[in-house]
Order: sequence, then C-alpha cells, then structure tokens
Amino acid sequence: MTTALIDEAAETLVVAGTGERPTGASLVGPRARVDGRITGGGKTWKATFPLRASRWGGAELPLPTGEYRIRIPGVELDDLSVAPRLLPGLRIAVEKATARVAAPIDPVYETAEGQSTLEGRYVAHSGATENAVFFESFYGRSVGCNPRAIDRALAAQAPSVTRYWSVVDLSVAVPEGAIAVVEGSPEWWRARAAARLLVVNDWLRRRFARKPGQRVLQTWHGTPLKRLALHRPGFDPRRMAAVVKESRRWDVLLAQNTYAERVLRKAYAFFGRPIWVEGYPRNDALVTGDPAAIRSALGIGEQERVLLYAPTWRDDRAEMVDFVDPELLAQQTDSVVLVRGHSRTIDTDRDRAGARVIDVTGYPETSQLLLAADALITDYSSVMFDYSVTGKPLFFLVPDLDHYRGQLRGFYFDLEARAPGPLVRTQEELVAALADEGGEVAYASRYAAWRAQFNNRDDGHAAERVVARILDQGFVTR
Repeated sequence: MTTALIDEAAETLVVAGTGERPTGASLVGPRARVDGRITGGGKTWKATFPLRASRWGGAELPLPTGEYRIRIPGVELDDLSVAPRLLPGLRIAVEKATARVAAPIDPVYETAEGQSTLEGRYVAHSGATENAVFFESFYGRSVGCNPRAIDRALAAQAPSVTRYWSVVDLSVAVPEGAIAVVEGSPEWWRARAAARLLVVNDWLRRRFARKPGQRVLQTWHGTPLKRLALHRPGFDPRRMAAVVKESRRWDVLLAQNTYAERVLRKAYAFFGRPIWVEGYPRNDALVTGDPAAIRSALGIGEQERVLLYAPTWRDDRAEMVDFVDPELLAQQTDSVVLVRGHSRTIDTDRDRAGARVIDVTGYPETSQLLLAADALITDYSSVMFDYSVTGKPLFFLVPDLDHYRGQLRGFYFDLEARAPGPLVRTQEELVAALADEGGEVAYASRYAAWRAQFNNRDDGHAAERVVARILDQGFVTR
C-alpha cells in the first residue's frame, strides 16, 4: 500500500510505501522532470519529490503547470490521493499515479463568479495610477522576445519604474527586479489596470479596457513572411472585425524594418498612428551577447557543432511538426541538435529527447539560442529574419511548401527566389546541404541583399532607442 502527502514547509510531494525499497523515483511532466529522493528501508520507505526545479542553470522555481506521472518502478500507485492544495508557488492535487500542477491561484478566483468579480474591479479601476510597465510575452508563456529586451534597457535607464510581468505560472522566471503576476490572479488584474504602459508582443486579451492615461506599445514578434491578420486566406468577417478591434487598442507598433512596417500597417489596419522602425530589441543580444556562456549553460562543449531546429507552428495541427528526427540528425552531422518548438505548441506538446538532443522549447530567450547555434534550420518562421543578423548559415526544411504557401497561409514574397540559404524537402537533402562546403559562397549575394533589407537597424542598440522614445514621450517617467 502507498500513500501520498504534501509537505508545505518543504514544498515537496512525499510518497510512502511498505515492502522492498524502490531503486528510483521520478515525477515526469511534458516540460520538466524531477527525481525523487528515496529514504528508509526494511518495512517502510519514502520517495520525496521537490516541487521546484532549476532549468538551464537558473534559480529553482515551482514546476510548470501540467500533469506529471509519478514513476516508481515496481510500486503500485493506484491508492494515491491528495486533495488540491494551494502552496505559495503552485497548486497541486494527486490522483493515482498522476500529480496535477496548476498556477497558485485561489480556486475561488477561477470560478465564473470569481473571474467576473475581478473583471468588474478591473473595468471600474479609475485609471493608470502607477509609474509602472506591464509586460507580457506570448501570453505569459515565456519572458523573452522584444518585451524582455525593453525591460532590461528600461531597468538601466529608468530604474525607479516598476516592472510587472504577466506569467502563466511561477515557473516562468522574470528579470531581476521585476514583479511576477500570475495571469487571472487579483494581482494580475490590478497591475494591468494601474500600469501607465503595457508592452506586449501579441494580442491583448481578457476584456482589455484602456484606462485614462494608459498607453500600449505593441512590439509584435517577427518580420512576416507568412500572411497575417487581414491578409490571411479566406474571407472571414468575424476575424476581420476582431483584427481591427485589436489594433485600435495599440498606441504604437514596433517594426524591425521598413518592409515589416508596410506589411504590419496594412495587415492590422494600423492607420493614423506611429510605427517605430528601430530594429528589434530582441536582436541586440545577437550583436552584443556571449555564445560561450550560453553553450556552457546548455552543457555544450566549446568545439561541438550546434544545429538549431526551429520551425513555426501550423494552423492545422496543435503539435510541433515532426519533419526532423533530431537524434538521427545529430548522428548524421556529428552535431548537438537543439529543438525549439513554437510558443503556440508549448502546452500541446512534449520535450523531444535523444542522444545529443536538447529540447529548448522552454528556454527563456530565443535570441540566446540563435547566438549559440552554428546553423539554423527553420521553415517559414520569422526567426529567419533574426538569425541573419549573425551572418551564420540558414537552411530551410520545407516538405509542405506547396500546401503552406498555396493553401494554409500564403507568403508576402517568393521565398524560393530570395532565401539566403537552400530550401530542402527531406532530412536526407538537409544533411547533404549541411555538408556542402560551397553552400555559403553560393548564397553569399542573396544573404547580403537579405541583410541589407531586413537587418539594417539591428545594430545592438534597438532596445536603447525604443526606451529613449518611451521616456521622451512620457509613457513613464524616470
């Protein structure tokens, strides 16, 4: 017989049993894993699982939200049961061999009545009363992209400004000096109402209502190849109305280059308001960062060849595409393969595993991964416009090119004619292209033209320029 309990003071899950002492124990979720510590012997034993984990060499943080399988080989776990418990960092319940981890929000606030009450308070809030910025990146699933780079520059130039970060749970690490607010919590609603400036890289949600004195800086999250918003295939009046409603909430839109400025203005009907063309703050790290430090944090040797596979998401599937066998690719190319799923597949997929394969979908900053990689393998992702800042080789694995271009999304320009690297359809073609020593020379002129058009403002100082404009226009004050 086995039993389970939560040790609140130690923030652990404890499974106890009788009989032969197990040889190991683990708690395995889609994006994290912790090993249990086995103690005792003789007639009884205990497996103690920490409910915090350190990833990528960072601080120990509560486990990400999700379902975790309790694995103790040779032990029957059907008797396990723990009613939902709210801890400072997470909420947890156990049933049989599954631990369910949720964000640390009092359940009373997750009911329809509770959320309605919080929304009512938010709508009734008198106005932007705090010299603060409310940041959100990819709906709180990560703390990165352009908002993070702006946060760092703002902290340096105006340290007295309060910085709130919207996060889905407390496993998402926020920058030093910032305050994490869990989405849907009372603190989240209050911070979003009180902050004078909101900096986001995707749509605003949850009944957003602009407060008097409040501004919104929409940084967006990439120069587009694929058609966006009003330009997506098919006539959908509801989608078109939603796009226009959303873009009217923004005061300023950030674009990486003049090409993106033109596309975004039309795709979002963003007329009569400013677009700042300053390069992308998230790309400053590609100019100023240290790849050796990032490789060390990932456990990669100095002499290892590193390939980063970072495809975009697909409108017709919830999971990351599986066009690459990463373990086989590592063998075929004598490389370490980093796998980076899109932010939209974080909740619907699981980490890839294998020899010399590191799944970095949960890694905080894509730009650091780009800096660490010796070559990028992508498809239609806007990451292509970021990686070219480095001048390192790009490869485009596009087995569904005809479907994606002709039916699913469509492109703004002919990728085949202008890509700064080879387009391949299979993993075998990809391996051959990676081994082609003359490939860089063959694409040199295309690469130079690409960088001239898309990266002319990515000079390592974009975040400084954006923050200077924020302060000059009085969105917040020093």
